[in-house]
Amino acid sequence: MTALVYDDSTVTEYEDLQSARAASETTWVHVEAATAGEVSAVADVFDLHQLTIEDVRNGVRAKTEEFSEYTFVLLKTAVLAREETTFEEEIRSNSVGIFVGDDWVVTVAPDGGGPVDRVLDAVRRGDERLLHRGADFTAYRVVDVLVDSYFDLLDRLESKIEDIEDEVVVSTDIETLERINNVRRELLSFRKLLWPAREAVGVLARGDPPQIREATEKYYRDVYDHLVQLVDLTETYRDLVSGARDIYLNTLSQSTNEIMKVLTVVATIFIPLTFVVGVYGMNFSDSPYNMPELTWQFGYPAVMLGMFVVSVVLVAFFRHREYL
Repeated sequence: MTALVYDDSTVTEYEDLQSARAASETTWVHVEAATAGEVSAVADVFDLHQLTIEDVRNGVRAKTEEFSEYTFVLLKTAVLAREETTFEEEIRSNSVGIFVGDDWVVTVAPDGGGPVDRVLDAVRRGDERLLHRGADFTAYRVVDVLVDSYFDLLDRLESKIEDIEDEVVVSTDIETLERINNVRRELLSFRKLLWPAREAVGVLARGDPPQIREATEKYYRDVYDHLVQLVDLTETYRDLVSGARDIYLNTLSQSTNEIMKVLTVVATIFIPLTFVVGVYGMNFSDSPYNMPELTWQFGYPAVMLGMFVVSVVLVAFFRHREYL
């Protein structure tokens, strides 16, 4: 738990939440990976509604809610993490609750703040862009770094899609199809995360909450534009992955057709040979309707030569028709 009080030139870290809340300057309290008791203590000092705290803990979809004394914004971090059992990457998200008052901000990250720590460090260093612009601008910077982290994740997904596009035209291994399906699932999870986030930031961009000053609205509009861009890119990448999957299935079908064509040609060549062998495999030497070839001394070489000629003619025909 970190409590910072800052103005245009000074940054002071408080240990007592009541003193930090009572300060006349901008107050930022950041609660990260804290116990339920510590979070409840912060909620009591800033009079935060218990349902909003439960929303942060339970990890519900991103949203913005207005209260009389503050505005509650719930967003999520998103990272690609490798699964320990399957060793496959998947998108993992953690909730970050942002409570914006007139002169105070409370951020709650039950599972770790991630990008939020960068803004916290900037305040500690005395970043002039943050110190004199108020609580709503600090909240904007938190929202901004969370959205910027989405671009990093999307860049990694883009690299995976490029690798798949290079691989799908030369390989029909089942691992390629598994990679395609994994990326499709990741993009779907990312899309489910982006749409609610865009709606939540859209409320701030319109300036509906009274805690968001008119001078700060343009910054939230910029974040909203980034989310719109992320949604568009995600839809484009989903189309690319679907196209790669179609290419894979077409390549697999074409490969199967080539194999079936070769097998059909081979079977066609052996059909007349099987017929000849079947005819001369019949025993009519003792019948009145005997086969004179069976007693001919050149019968066997003649049959073999005939079978060879038939095979050569069929192979030449199939090559002429470009079946081989």
